[in-house]
Amino acid sequence: MKNLFAYTLLTLVMVTFNLACSEKASQEDQNQSLPKLGNWHINEFEIEGKIVKDTIYHKVADFSFINQEGKEISNSTTNGKVYVADFFFTTCPTICPIMKTQMLRVYEKFKDEPDFMILSHTLDPEHDTAELLKEYAAKIGVEDDKTWQFLTGDQEKIFEIGQTSYLTTAMSDKNEPGGILHSGAFLLVDKEGHIRGVYDGTKEDQVNKLMGDIPKILK
Repeated sequence: MKNLFAYTLLTLVMVTFNLACSEKASQEDQNQSLPKLGNWHINEFEIEGKIVKDTIYHKVADFSFINQEGKEISNSTTNGKVYVADFFFTTCPTICPIMKTQMLRVYEKFKDEPDFMILSHTLDPEHDTAELLKEYAAKIGVEDDKTWQFLTGDQEKIFEIGQTSYLTTAMSDKNEPGGILHSGAFLLVDKEGHIRGVYDGTKEDQVNKLMGDIPKILK
């Protein structure tokens, strides 16, 4: 699992390296010290005879899943909100219990922030129904769906958004405990859907850093 997290982090760093080298960060970004991670490209277009360049950053793709209350949660729900995303499943025998213990710390600190959310995607939706996720949420101490969304849906779509949008590991693997291979990454996403940080959700110091970074983009 450590190698998976290292690979995820390396991928995100590599695709943003050229941007960091070619563009001078704005004063706002310097203050925040949180780059926009993932692939990017520059669009050029002409306005009144002048060539204008616009940088298009990687964004989380449109999605639609069902939360623990049976409600639809989509990119429209998260628009204008900062959120942390992760991937787990309730019967996970390895890193998931540690991840949820650490995510509870994030939840307790930011649950009263109206512009903050947590999206935890189950990788085993056949077992992890909305009803079961509601029981699981209550069991670990989450009694409302306003801040922390436990999401279920089509497994292939969950795998796809994990790998292509969040650039993390999420797939079936019969050789892994529980039959699923996934990263323990916590991904910080800003109000426009850009990934601004990736953190190892199994390590307290990494989650401390996450909690220090959230306010930088929350306001």
